[in-house]
Amino acid sequence: MQLKSLDNNWPERIDYAKQTVEVPGTRRPRETPVYRGAFLKQTSLQDPNSFQTTIEIFEQGLQTAGRDAQCVGYRPKVSDEPLEFADHFVWQTYGEVDIRRKNLGSAIQGLFNSGDALAADGLETVALWSMNIPEWRIVDLAASLYGKVLVPLYDNFGPDSIEYILGHADVSLLFLQPSGLGTVLGITHKLPALKTIVTVGPLYVETKNILKLWSKQNSIKVFEFSELEEIGAKNPLPPPIVAADTVATICYTSGTTGSPKGAVITQGALAIGTYGCLAGFDIPITETITLLSYLPLAHIYERAAELVVLARGGRIGYYSGSPLRIVEDLGVLKPNFFPSVPRLLNRIYQTVMATANTPGLKGALLRRAIQAKLERLEATGIDTHPLWDRLVFKKVRQLLGGELKLIASGSAPLNPKVFNFLRIVFSCAVIEGYGATETCATCLRLTPADPTGAGRVGIPPACNEAKLIDVPSMGYSVEDKPFPRGELLIRGDNTFTRYHKNPEGTKEAKDDEGWVHTGDVAAIDEHGRFQIIDRVKNIMKLAQGEYVALERIENILSSAPIIAQILVYGHSLQSYLLAVVIPDPINLARIASPIIGKEIPGTDTAALDEAVKDGRVVKVILDILTKESTKSGLKGYEYVKRIHVSNEMFSIENGTLTPTFKIKRKDAAAKYQKELDALYALGEPQPFNGAKL
Repeated sequence: MQLKSLDNNWPERIDYAKQTVEVPGTRRPRETPVYRGAFLKQTSLQDPNSFQTTIEIFEQGLQTAGRDAQCVGYRPKVSDEPLEFADHFVWQTYGEVDIRRKNLGSAIQGLFNSGDALAADGLETVALWSMNIPEWRIVDLAASLYGKVLVPLYDNFGPDSIEYILGHADVSLLFLQPSGLGTVLGITHKLPALKTIVTVGPLYVETKNILKLWSKQNSIKVFEFSELEEIGAKNPLPPPIVAADTVATICYTSGTTGSPKGAVITQGALAIGTYGCLAGFDIPITETITLLSYLPLAHIYERAAELVVLARGGRIGYYSGSPLRIVEDLGVLKPNFFPSVPRLLNRIYQTVMATANTPGLKGALLRRAIQAKLERLEATGIDTHPLWDRLVFKKVRQLLGGELKLIASGSAPLNPKVFNFLRIVFSCAVIEGYGATETCATCLRLTPADPTGAGRVGIPPACNEAKLIDVPSMGYSVEDKPFPRGELLIRGDNTFTRYHKNPEGTKEAKDDEGWVHTGDVAAIDEHGRFQIIDRVKNIMKLAQGEYVALERIENILSSAPIIAQILVYGHSLQSYLLAVVIPDPINLARIASPIIGKEIPGTDTAALDEAVKDGRVVKVILDILTKESTKSGLKGYEYVKRIHVSNEMFSIENGTLTPTFKIKRKDAAAKYQKELDALYALGEPQPFNGAKL
């Protein structure tokens, strides 16, 4: 394969004042014109330099890095009690991964040839239920090479979600970690299509013997991963022709409401989306990219990030399996690329600011350093400082390994103050992007080094174009001044084909001209950059007729250090909003200690549970939210007027979070319905001082 030029679509000099251009002749009533990146050469699958398949992406990385270069790695376990991992990563080379994908792919093809795996609706689906480990990547590469359709499952899915997706996608071949065996064996009688199970990881001898007996009784074959690789090595099969229009994956949304939808995505869509992300990638082409894989690989965001790394011949280190060890993993791996989400980046911000707010020399020094660097950034755009970087921030940077060149944020809006904070603390490029499963995680991206980019999600990459349409029910119009506002629509070869077995949903999400209707409201600023400002869905009307976007308010309030999680709630028969607040325990202890009159450690759960029952503590937390609302310019009816405070986190286990850590609004509200009803029963609250009602 001839190597692609990955950075030839990026100019040496950028005019940040004019970042998009209108496509002539595309303006229509109640729509903006179509916008493209002003300094980008538009690309598509017709471009001979673009990737056509994810197979080409891996082979580009293989040729670029060489067969002996590190590709995927993990930290081996050295002890079970206490649980400890090695202080290094064990790596597999690009050459070893190449051999493994071919061996495993041959075995998978053999299963379909023999009838131990079957096609349905013309698709040969292979499901993968696993946490982020090197074998996840091997299965994906093998499935792509042999034209199979990967159906990834979140490793924290419960039995109901597993049963639904395996049945809906007619999965006959399932890869899973041994910890999931019990769940799957209990529902196989509801999955008539399932023919073969492969355990990703070794089994105990006793377990293998039991499975052999179970397999005979249930006519479902069971293999260990290594067995299947050996079979493929002994029986190599040539891969079929895989084209851009070959279906690569059915990627199921996490399902905040109702059953998850399966987005059918082609090889070409994944490939061109990756190619679009590579232009202007803010790590020099001469430097090897290193990434810690910890965001769920069943989500399109992490999957796209890893494809970018593979295209550049970079290396991927897989985390040791627990969010509590991510900082430790980062310290060992020392990545230069850190894709993340606001939920985690907000925690980093809150942790550092909690230290800055402590009395004494340490807090004062950190506050002065932050202020000095922010002033320097705003005045000059420079994110480094000769004194404060050496004296203060060198230690803070070790939180993420100390070698970062690029932080990327996606999946939800990032507060502008957190954005600029990350720039000055880590002195590296920070970009915010916007994407969706239906667009292969690629829609809009902030231009690197944009001096005023905080709070924006940038411009369409070379593979996309964008426009806005009126949302009259919410009062948004493309004629609004000073900036056009409306629902964001995205078009390009990186968009999904359809929702699996859901023509009605497909028609609602993607129109006849190929535009994906995102459901998000955006504005286009004076520099041609897009800003996400609202959500068409998850809005509700208060009793006085005002519409409120609950997610937007949550995103604003969640930047307050006291907030670990928050659910904003409203009722159409009421004129004001409530919230369920889950406070950060360290900040809760700091607030509650002087009120209660004794020092409360942030680890004393019993004392913290008593604190959230104290009306004085609740009032202080509500006052903090009020100040945050005023500072952010919320309208009076968007203020939260009463709150219920709890220390029980929203979680996947209690059914209030999706596997991508988004709040299941209906389920979370139902959990606290009694408390919310009691707050409304108190009657109309008095207006807040300073709030325009």
